[in-house]
Amino acid sequence: MYFIQTPKQVWMIWQRDHMVRRIYLTDQHSETVKPAWFGESIGHYENGDTLVIDTIGLSTKNSYIDNFRTPHTGKLHVVERFTIDKDGKGLTAVATVEDPDTFNAPLTMQQHW
Repeated sequence: MYFIQTPKQVWMIWQRDHMVRRIYLTDQHSETVKPAWFGESIGHYENGDTLVIDTIGLSTKNSYIDNFRTPHTGKLHVVERFTIDKDGKGLTAVATVEDPDTFNAPLTMQQHW
């Protein structure tokens, strides 16, 4: 996985399947969000070292929250925090998933590379 940053966007590119996700470095989501595979993601930096990505508008068609094929509704809201380890050799992502029509409480997941 690669991250490429421009002044207005961060691109996440997966080498294995050539998928590209765009995170817009704007202040707020669009007024009308069209559902899409990656949804609409906006981002900002916290403390200079953590990329925070807020995503809504994730398509419900053939889309699942996890490898157990847990479905979700159009109300899915995901907040991710990507932080590079202090030694620069690792990356940690913490995702908080909220969907009031699917879960009773927020779900938090973590991945380390």
